[in-house]
Amino acid sequence: MDFKIAVLAGDGIGPEISAVGVDVMTAVCEKFGHKVNYEYAICGADAIDKVGDPFPETTYQVCKDADAVLFSAVGDPKFDNNPTATVRPEQGLLAMRKKLGLFANIRPVQTFKCLLHKSPLRADLVDGADFLCIRELTGGMYFGEKYQDNDKAYDTNMYTRPEIERILKVGFEYAMKRNKHLTVVDKANVLASSRLWRQIAQEMAPDYPEVTTDYMFVDNAAMKMIQEPKFFDVMVTENTFGDILTDEGSCISGSMGLLPSASTGESTPVFEPIHGSWPQAKGLNIANPLAQILSVAMLFEYFDLKEEGALIRKAVDASLDANVRTPEIQVEGGIKYGTKEVGMWIVDYIKR
Repeated sequence: MDFKIAVLAGDGIGPEISAVGVDVMTAVCEKFGHKVNYEYAICGADAIDKVGDPFPETTYQVCKDADAVLFSAVGDPKFDNNPTATVRPEQGLLAMRKKLGLFANIRPVQTFKCLLHKSPLRADLVDGADFLCIRELTGGMYFGEKYQDNDKAYDTNMYTRPEIERILKVGFEYAMKRNKHLTVVDKANVLASSRLWRQIAQEMAPDYPEVTTDYMFVDNAAMKMIQEPKFFDVMVTENTFGDILTDEGSCISGSMGLLPSASTGESTPVFEPIHGSWPQAKGLNIANPLAQILSVAMLFEYFDLKEEGALIRKAVDASLDANVRTPEIQVEGGIKYGTKEVGMWIVDYIKR
């Protein structure tokens, strides 16, 4: 297969982990006889500094014309600490999702046996946890009508039937591929938008008779994820709830540096780590690149190249078992490998 990949490194540690992701993808393509071309584009704070726009038109065109986007992270404290800033790096991420029609964010949550001790939860609770969080990305409060003055502010949480139907379809289809259990998370006891979500889910469920469908209020889901994470198989929810629950779920593995994600929809899919830009670690060669590497595995799997994805996952597991790890997941007394060194080890493993 011939790949045309848009590479958006972004801010903070983004360029460091992005370089590792590109190296891994190149190694896999060479091993399996695929051709790959990369086109690099700016986004986030880097783009604001250069052109005043966190997702400029030139970057959009690069993404639109690509087969997939390998994205890293955006964010910079100079914007976080300035409440009056009207242009922010994160707006670039929202713009990318909107312009590319990326309505579904798929985040796997899983544990690694050799890292169970890193989870804040007891090992017996998390050992074997493996579920998907599917978050709607382009509707709800993040994109609804907004207003703010000195005395009043509001955000509008609006969803239409087509928006709900298409994301629920993604949830049901993933459940069919996995253990046939779908949990629809809402707040239907309070919110009108959630009642529409639940109504439509109940209408669609008979079309998937093999799937066990249950419904859970978001506060209960947040508790259940901590008390019994192995209960879940596929979880689907709206934008705001999903933003919160997916970050909560990421804690189960013990490090946000271990979890990738995919955003799919009407146009070019985007593959990225779930963590942020961690600007304090910029240039220090300490960032964990495994989430970025696993996002490359998800990229191959999206194109039904399962053997390629499996090799990357095998290489990541092997690196963890060999204690080739960055500082935040290294065992006590172990060698603290750098971002580049972990990447080089995995590339060498792939080339064997």
